[in-house]
Amino acid sequence: MTDGDEGRIALVTGAARGLGLCIATRLAADGHRVIGTCRGEHPEVAGVSWVTCDVTDRESVDAAFTEIEASHGPVEILIANAGTTRDGLALRMSDDDFAWVLDTNLVGSFRCARRAAAKMVRGRWGRIIFISSVVAQMGQAGQVNYAASKAGIEGMSRSLARELASRNICVNVVAPGPLPTDMLDALSDERRAAIADAVPLGRLGTLDEVSAAVAFLASDDAGYITGVTLGVDGGLGI
Repeated sequence: MTDGDEGRIALVTGAARGLGLCIATRLAADGHRVIGTCRGEHPEVAGVSWVTCDVTDRESVDAAFTEIEASHGPVEILIANAGTTRDGLALRMSDDDFAWVLDTNLVGSFRCARRAAAKMVRGRWGRIIFISSVVAQMGQAGQVNYAASKAGIEGMSRSLARELASRNICVNVVAPGPLPTDMLDALSDERRAAIADAVPLGRLGTLDEVSAAVAFLASDDAGYITGVTLGVDGGLGI
């Protein structure tokens, strides 16, 4: 870590478990002052504070940022990780299931980025990192809503990168491939093996590998990188 990174205030949405928790833990280990959002119970992690936030509710997002600013100061690094799935074939998918995933994954990320950017502009420094998925590039049967939300995030990030670059704010995306998460744990051993076999590197990724990419993009060393989608997918998105 460079001297400029020390003590930056980082907010990780959806940090109570899985990838979000791993990212929050990594950023705390790197010396950042990390706040994670949750909607209920959360683990106790050294160096991570917690705030209640529902990204589908603009008032909840604003209240969370206001609480953070009062207790820690303005958010300098935003990791927009909170997301959800409601899988189903398109012909059977309800409007509500489609809209819910977009509102959580895409619009929720926008709500947080808009709120964070206002203070980053004043401070003339910032990092906004969205978590997408290789599914945004490849598509996936049964996930038209999820794929649409993640593809939208990637387009949104490029527009925000152009809008915010003059204020020294870098906006990027990390797009993981298949990871050992709850979603994959629910699949059969055969299905997990087939997914791993489809990856050119021949294995699933790890949460630590994705978190390392996020930590780099959050650092001063990534100050000349903006508008990029970084695939951490073992080559699956080629």
